Amino acid sequence: MVKKLKDYDFTLMITPVLLAAFGIVMIYSASMVLAVVEGNESTHYLVRQIQWFLMAMTGFVLTSLTPYRHYQKLIKLIIIFVVVMLGAVLIFGSTVNNARSWFDFGPISLQPAEFAKLGLIIYLASVYSKKQAYINEFNRGVLPPLILTAVILALIVQQPDIGTAAIIFLIACSVIFSSGIRFKHLFILIFVGLALVAFAIPSMVTDERISRFAGAFQPFEDPDDDGYHLIQSYLAIGGGGLSGEGLGQSVQKLGFLLEPHTDFIMAVVAEELGFVGVIIVVGMLSIIVIRGLFIARKCSDSFGSLLAIGISSMVGIQAFINLGAITGILPITGVPLPFVSYGGSSLLVMMIAMGIMNNVAKSVKQQEQEPVPVNKEVSENREFRNRGGRTWERENRSIRF
Repeated sequence: MVKKLKDYDFTLMITPVLLAAFGIVMIYSASMVLAVVEGNESTHYLVRQIQWFLMAMTGFVLTSLTPYRHYQKLIKLIIIFVVVMLGAVLIFGSTVNNARSWFDFGPISLQPAEFAKLGLIIYLASVYSKKQAYINEFNRGVLPPLILTAVILALIVQQPDIGTAAIIFLIACSVIFSSGIRFKHLFILIFVGLALVAFAIPSMVTDERISRFAGAFQPFEDPDDDGYHLIQSYLAIGGGGLSGEGLGQSVQKLGFLLEPHTDFIMAVVAEELGFVGVIIVVGMLSIIVIRGLFIARKCSDSFGSLLAIGISSMVGIQAFINLGAITGILPITGVPLPFVSYGGSSLLVMMIAMGIMNNVAKSVKQQEQEPVPVNKEVSENREFRNRGGRTWERENRSIRF
């Protein structure tokens, strides 16, 4: 048992668990007053997040033990599940914050778009790993997976959930770029994507979204309305100083900050734990992203490599958008901070994704420990490299970093 545990990446095992545990503490601190105002016990959000944490840990352990290559066999079921759930939520889902994005099952709420992130990563990693032999051919190697990606994005935009759609789009771009497609094809995709966004902008523009942009970039022009929430975030971040006001001592969470336990939880962290607390959280998120990319670079299997890239991108992109919103770099989009913000679907998906990446890391470590057999194939590969060939190959195509 101990020998098997040594095969895992302890950095990737411990860091997300510590972040999630830290998130539970901060969720309680940020939500206790809000819960009472809503007519619940002060521990309402704490208890629910602990329940989700236990489920997330179960998923984390199971996916850590499951060989990641098994997901390639289930790819059709995964995609059918994602598309059906995204379609069903538009018909049967509950509306929260003007978006029909949730299924309510009594005390449990699920957000299908969160599961779509991981499902699409597995799908794109699987498809592009199989297309390495002809990844240079646009119609055959690049285009087919993009059709399904566009369908998933369209379903999420219909909710509407622009923030999640943007995250999924950027995740897809990172996996596609890393798959080794030609830069010419990449520029074509970027051009087409921008053209589609420009075409869709008129139908997507609403007074609420315009106010979010105005509030993000000119908050002091209308401090009592469009810029109110960002200004409160500034006050929380600035009030914390270097070491913070102390755990539980935030003032801005007392009805001033919007969603202090979800979207703006990092502002509460800044106010209560100061710059030191912010650096620790950002540092731990960075460790997960950098470690994931390192694993992707060392993985000799293109599917595992693209999986690690996609999961690392999901964590990094989502964290950047959340932190960008609370600092005024980006508009407020309702994107939670990975592992830390309140939200069962987000935590469950993130921990499952970490389990998958841990299994990729385990595979990499086991490959490094295996002795290299001396046979004809190895000799031919060495001869190829000695003649000036690529120093390393992944199946038929190098993965780009």
